[in-house]
Amino acid sequence: MARIVLVDDDRNILTSVSMALESEGFEVKTFSDGVSALAALLNDEPDLGVFDIKMPRMDGMELLRRLRQKSEMPVIFLTSKDDEIDEVLGLRMGADDYMRKPFSQRLLIERIRAILRRKEAAALLSEDTPRTEDAVITTGSLTMDPLRHKVTWKGKDVSLTVTEFLILQALATRPDVVKSRDQLMDVAYDDQVYVDDRTIDSHIKRLRKKFRAHDSEFASIETLYGVGYRFIEA
Repeated sequence: MARIVLVDDDRNILTSVSMALESEGFEVKTFSDGVSALAALLNDEPDLGVFDIKMPRMDGMELLRRLRQKSEMPVIFLTSKDDEIDEVLGLRMGADDYMRKPFSQRLLIERIRAILRRKEAAALLSEDTPRTEDAVITTGSLTMDPLRHKVTWKGKDVSLTVTEFLILQALATRPDVVKSRDQLMDVAYDDQVYVDDRTIDSHIKRLRKKFRAHDSEFASIETLYGVGYRFIEA
């Protein structure tokens, strides 16, 4: 039974979404603000979090920022329909996905399941698949170990979310080959889940930011405007 934490200051959303999730077999904990949620998340990490962005005491952005200091737990943001800037910032900070209010509870559940399937698949590979040299991707200064969900750049560890890892893996597996946004969306998201181009762009920006924190001259993820992205060996 997957454990979900739902954080929102709207009591109606907390009640209706938690009931919908529980009816699908999820174990759900709810919090009405980020301060109370943070302590619980760090003390007993669930499988996935669903955070509203605008909340009193501590908003969803700050909650994610603090959480990312110690955890790569998957997170989906809930945003108001006019908060496009917040959506982009949230993805750049390390959220795995977002949904605009008002939203379909069925679609939210499908997106939760898609992220959990990716997380579970990575965990099963790490535990059950014998380690082989072929499993490790090495290209230039980048090393990726899918079996251990481990990434290094010039020998320094780079911590990635599940979605970020899948996008980078798709690019690094075939250096210099251009991947369109649609191809990257197919890799990172389930066919049943709709995302737009901005979601992939935001994940790419987040990836660059993480690598530049270790290497200010990192430029191995190249944008080909109107076409897509490619990984350049360095």
